[in-house]
Amino acid sequence: MADSLLVTESTLTDRYQTTVPEAVRKALHLNKREKIRFTIQADGKVLLSRADLDESDPVLESFLGFLANDIKNNPQHVKLISPELVARIQNLVTDVELDLDAPLDDEDD
Repeated sequence: MADSLLVTESTLTDRYQTTVPEAVRKALHLNKREKIRFTIQADGKVLLSRADLDESDPVLESFLGFLANDIKNNPQHVKLISPELVARIQNLVTDVELDLDAPLDDEDD
């Protein structure tokens, strides 16, 4: 590790979560709720880097391209959602509360 700028450790919790050490957060200019990327190399090394928001997702881009081509080539397949289906969906989720920032429960592992 002679060419490493920083070496630090972190511990996995029972739920496989960890805290990014402060030195790493500072080096990568990470703030709360920002995304990080793990890149696993063939030799087993793992690179951790900032996941910049402006980077594209090749799988998502491919899927969106597929959808765009399908809509272009088969516009007859595009249908409006019926008011009945909208009402049914709204009824199904009326009492559902969701906090995306809440930690997972133990049974959610």
